[in-house]
Amino acid sequence: MDPFDKLRVNLERLIAVARADAEGDLLLQNARIVNVFTAEIEPGDVVIAEGRIAGIGPGYSGRHAIDLHGAYLLPSFIDGHIHPESSHLYVQQYARAVVPRGTTTIVTDLHELANVGGLPALRRYLQDAEGLPLDTFLMIPSCVPATSQLETSGAVLDAVAIAEALTWPNALGLGEVMDFPAVIAGRGPCLDKLRIAAQRLIEGHAPRVSGHALNAYLAAGPRSDHETTSLEEGREKLRRGMHLMIREGTTEKNLAELLPLVTDDTYPRCLLVVDDRSPVDLRDDGEIDAVVRKAVRLGLDPIRAIQLATINPATYFGLHDRGAVGPGYLADLIVADSLEDLRPRLVLYRGRVVAEEGQPRFPAPASAAAELATSFRIGPISRDSFALPTSTDERVPVIEVVPDRVITRRIDLAPMVKDGRIVADPERDILKIAVVERHHATGNVGVGLVRGFGLRRGAIASSFAHDSHNIVVVGTSDDDMLAAVRHLEKLQGGLTAILDGQPLASLPLSIAGLMSPEPLETVAAQHKAVEEAAASLLGVTIQAPFAVLSFLALPVIPELKVTDKGLVHVLAGAIIDYRALPSPTVSQKR
Repeated sequence: MDPFDKLRVNLERLIAVARADAEGDLLLQNARIVNVFTAEIEPGDVVIAEGRIAGIGPGYSGRHAIDLHGAYLLPSFIDGHIHPESSHLYVQQYARAVVPRGTTTIVTDLHELANVGGLPALRRYLQDAEGLPLDTFLMIPSCVPATSQLETSGAVLDAVAIAEALTWPNALGLGEVMDFPAVIAGRGPCLDKLRIAAQRLIEGHAPRVSGHALNAYLAAGPRSDHETTSLEEGREKLRRGMHLMIREGTTEKNLAELLPLVTDDTYPRCLLVVDDRSPVDLRDDGEIDAVVRKAVRLGLDPIRAIQLATINPATYFGLHDRGAVGPGYLADLIVADSLEDLRPRLVLYRGRVVAEEGQPRFPAPASAAAELATSFRIGPISRDSFALPTSTDERVPVIEVVPDRVITRRIDLAPMVKDGRIVADPERDILKIAVVERHHATGNVGVGLVRGFGLRRGAIASSFAHDSHNIVVVGTSDDDMLAAVRHLEKLQGGLTAILDGQPLASLPLSIAGLMSPEPLETVAAQHKAVEEAAASLLGVTIQAPFAVLSFLALPVIPELKVTDKGLVHVLAGAIIDYRALPSPTVSQKR
């Protein structure tokens, strides 16, 4: 069964209930209905039949009734750009985590999973999503891998695979086109994918792209962007016809900066999205509901905030059966006592209560994704694999982490050199970073330097590393970096903190090296433990260090990143060869 199969109804009965000539399945009485069409609150009753809203107003009856006593009734949330893999929860447990928060529809490209397992992995995930009160619609991942030359992924989706996946019944279009330099240059295999999807919705990914380059990118077909980080960037993209996905995730916090762009004139072209959210944030704060609450705290009208998370994404993605409380719309609903501090008291899916007071009221079937578990094939590596050669210059490029952003800055610093090799310098917060290929046993290890973690000892590592999901590790010594990689190989995926060769804490991720079959409570507790170990025992000072770490391997977001092939200059689309740089003659510090 796919999401569209759930929409079949007895139309004659639905119409009869709407006329008040037949009894509905459920009557919601004395509601304050949030009307996202007219941005007003109207009192009334709502009758539900065949999983849809049949009518609004007096004179209806139902086999069952719930008196809401003046509580607010609003459409359930649609997260229009989310990577559920970032929660580290597999689909059944992910549904149990987000449905009580009011989300009953997600649109995702699952490109994290696709980069590991290709189309078979996507099919498995969608099969396991069947029967859950969470509709999963797919934007076919366009960039697997994210770049064609700069990294090694577990799978490749070419134009033929894209064409096949676009025929799937729950496929809406082409997912975020991340290789924007290739699109703007008018070259590469991405153009064939764009041609194939030309009559479908195409999502964009265009950080810091403006002017003629933006025009060129849009001319190729993308119609949205979730990578906007500044007011002027967002304003230009709106002017050029893009839908602005305002993102507020764990590391990508753009809401406060972009919210002034939401006006009476622009709001229909704006959506609130999460993109990536850690299990701890999901447990403690929520999903799209947390973004709505924060938008209201920042001054956005509550109904406007709800529109940006319901009717707007429904309209943009062509999901015209949901996103509003109106006759004929799906009875996917939220009951809440406050709009200013919106926390769902009840969540209904197709007119059935599926969550109450923050707790799911539906089972989580056991995971059937055993075939996704074997995903680690690491080639021969040793501590020498993490060696960084010196150059003839006294300064070398260093990745500087930007707080609350997935972009980075390039800074050039004099490294510390020992025995003819560049080494980590924790006193100046200059650490080694490496990416180890884990799909094809190539033995590839890309190495660079990074500043911003505050790590004083040991190493932290993750097999969740956008988007190819090789192993990314940051450390103060090559020995601990190697130990961290070996420990993740033993776990078959996860996050870990290592000191003196021993794991201090870990989060196992046995499903494709990305997700766990365990419930949110377990995964969040393990995630918090490994983050606390990194902070209290290793000295990490940055917030959400593993989420930050995961984006340092993504070579389609400026400015410098690292892949298994080396240090990447994103805008140039090229590997920086340390050996081609001038070599320091002394161990200078700056």
